[in-house]
Amino acid sequence: MPSFQTRLKITGLKPGNAPEAVMAAAVEALETRHHVEANQLDLAGGVPQLNLRFLVEPTSYSGENSQALESAAMMRDAVERVAVTGNLMVLRRNRGRWAPV
Repeated sequence: MPSFQTRLKITGLKPGNAPEAVMAAAVEALETRHHVEANQLDLAGGVPQLNLRFLVEPTSYSGENSQALESAAMMRDAVERVAVTGNLMVLRRNRGRWAPV
């Protein structure tokens, strides 16, 4: 199965939300459509960044990419209910390397 990764910068929390709610919202949103293999919070240039790796059902190369992009956008929408977001990247694993979709 094709493996994808999202990287979403978090620039702030919305009032009344705990930091844990950010990752919970991201994972919950992606799990509605895909198997989430891993998730972690990193600091990229001092800015928190959510990294989630997930699998997409095999179809066609472009179809898989479209599914991953749609799911990443859905995940971002869910996270924006609890946090302020920045840049979103979607990457696909291809021959052992991550490349932007």
